[in-house]
Amino acid sequence: MTQNPISPTIPLDGPGKTHGFLRLPYSRNDSAWGSVMIPMTVIANGQGPTALLTGGNHGDEYEGPIALQHLAYEIDPAEISGRIIILPYMNYPAVRAGTRVSPIDQVNMNRAFPGKPDGTVSQKIANYINDVLVPLADVVLDYHSGGKTLDFLPYAAAHYLDDADQQAACVAAVRAFGAPYSMMMREIDAVGMFDTAVESQGKVFVTTELGGGGTATARSAEIAIRGAQNVLRHVGILPGGIELEGGSRMLDMPDDVCFHFATRDGLLHPLADLGDQVRKDQAIAKIWPLDRTGAAPVEVTAHRDGILAARHFPGLVQAGDCLAVIATI
Repeated sequence: MTQNPISPTIPLDGPGKTHGFLRLPYSRNDSAWGSVMIPMTVIANGQGPTALLTGGNHGDEYEGPIALQHLAYEIDPAEISGRIIILPYMNYPAVRAGTRVSPIDQVNMNRAFPGKPDGTVSQKIANYINDVLVPLADVVLDYHSGGKTLDFLPYAAAHYLDDADQQAACVAAVRAFGAPYSMMMREIDAVGMFDTAVESQGKVFVTTELGGGGTATARSAEIAIRGAQNVLRHVGILPGGIELEGGSRMLDMPDDVCFHFATRDGLLHPLADLGDQVRKDQAIAKIWPLDRTGAAPVEVTAHRDGILAARHFPGLVQAGDCLAVIATI
């Protein structure tokens, strides 16, 4: 059996707060015996559950890395009961490049799980996280936002699972996160996702979509920080009560009908904004041609009643791009 070459530079079970790296040997043109050094922090004190907190699964999504850098710096080990493993930049090469997928191997890490110990750089990272870190965890929080191409209402999400008890535990953690919206999701393509890998190991899993456009805002960063603290309080790692800013509105993405895709290239003309309530067959966007004037646009209509929960961010679209996601209320 092939052994994963990644090794931590710090103990995963030592007391106190330790900052270090996951070191992956990577021989390349500019460094014959080089390594990919993935920053990590382990904070541990006494007995209690283990939380694995991850960001940078995609390299152009920033709320998670901001929140996790903040927590890694601010949390006092004396405050906690248990252990927190923090990876702000899971796909470190992609984060450095500011791209969704790794510039080294062009692999989307969130479609690479459970990974391969003898695979590409991204597959090796995914495999180490899957085989070493996830088994240590009782709860996993993996941050996402829309990156450069999508924008979302700020929500934390759980998935529909075959195990009713596991699903209920995930939903409870999502509600504890306390984002302005909470979502029940059915993924359009769950194969290879970190979500699927974690849930298949029976863990409590929370994911998020907290904005997009390839940046973060003061509000989205604050939601991300407070949400992680709330999840840590929920599972008993941090003391104190859960801090909520108002209520969290529950939404649902039950099936593929929620998703709306472009059928042609062109100039995107939005007719509804995030958070707007729409009706089935209502026009939510037009796509104007780029090569001429005087031609009718393609009209995109809502497949169902609901609320616009996600939208395409750039002003130009290509056939096949996801234009909108309509969640049910």
